[in-house]
Amino acid sequence: MPEIINPKSSDAETLQRGKTPKFVLASASPARRRLLQTAGIESLVSPSDFDESLVQENDPAQLVQILATRKAETVASQFTDALVLGCDSVLAVKGEIYGKPASPEQAIARWQKMRSSYGDLYTGHALIDTTKEHTILVRCQVTRVYFADASDREIAAYVATGEPLSCAGCFALEGKGGLFVEKIEGCHTNVIGLSLPLLRLMLRELGYDATDYW
Repeated sequence: MPEIINPKSSDAETLQRGKTPKFVLASASPARRRLLQTAGIESLVSPSDFDESLVQENDPAQLVQILATRKAETVASQFTDALVLGCDSVLAVKGEIYGKPASPEQAIARWQKMRSSYGDLYTGHALIDTTKEHTILVRCQVTRVYFADASDREIAAYVATGEPLSCAGCFALEGKGGLFVEKIEGCHTNVIGLSLPLLRLMLRELGYDATDYW
């Protein structure tokens, strides 16, 4: 269970030490936190709890960037010395936008459309530097995912595990869902929750180096 932090408790001390700002993940996603840890970035976790239903947008790239921004902004207001990252992902299949399925029945119906087809996984990234008057960068990464011809039995069994119910697009590449992904075109970490190569470039644009967190 990630540590939920008290935002302002150590801000002044960090500034005095002159160290790189703390890295805050505005998400409760274990997958995103694990990706950051894999890249050597230890993050503090501060879920935004932003109500995603407040945003209505039919363009998937715009949608994920707006949601990522709202999440990051909600959390950034609590910090004075931090880099705050907000992310949001959706899968677009045949003109439909898939977030997390609302029920097992919906997950099964989506998988029946996805099998033997492909979808584009969009992840919005919003990075706010609260040390620089809340400077914000917003970017989107897209990865094409090709799905296997899963049988009705396989789909039912996969949905019964519960994994698809907590994932945008009804699958987790790093989990059991990896069995049903034939190939991807583009950044693979983007499919898991955030694009590490894109994050490196965003950090550089703000004047930091990802290796500062090693």
